[in-house]
Amino acid sequence: MRTHQSDDELMSEVARLVNELDPPPPGLIERAQFAVAIDDIDDIEFEVARWEEHRPLAGVRGGLPGTITFFVGDLTVMVNVTRTGERQRIDGWLVPAGAHGVEIRVADHGSTTTTADEGGRFVLTEVPRGTTQLLVRMNAEQSRTVVTPTVDL
Repeated sequence: MRTHQSDDELMSEVARLVNELDPPPPGLIERAQFAVAIDDIDDIEFEVARWEEHRPLAGVRGGLPGTITFFVGDLTVMVNVTRTGERQRIDGWLVPAGAHGVEIRVADHGSTTTTADEGGRFVLTEVPRGTTQLLVRMNAEQSRTVVTPTVDL
């Protein structure tokens, strides 16, 4: 005679099977924590940028990332990523142009800052590879901070 499992037992078995057959990818928890750990940002309020077009993130992770574009309101952030061994060079452009502050955060590597020139162009060399996020601090006239989604570079 077959006995019926309780709901709790059944759910425990389903959870075990899911973890065994389709476990979360390595580092998922750390990447998620990095994405939401923006406590270090001095600005109380900030805007979150979006991808210019919806495409699978796998295209960003595989091979050379190339050009990535984010936007929020009237701001467009375009970056071109070039691998240089274990590091990468990030060339970027901001529209509207201006001497805006740019910060590149890389999980487990801290951050690097620069200021875009009056034309909105910025360059960061020797940026570590990993889960990356950009912050743009608009100049005093606009006084706002924009944060991009994390990208695995």
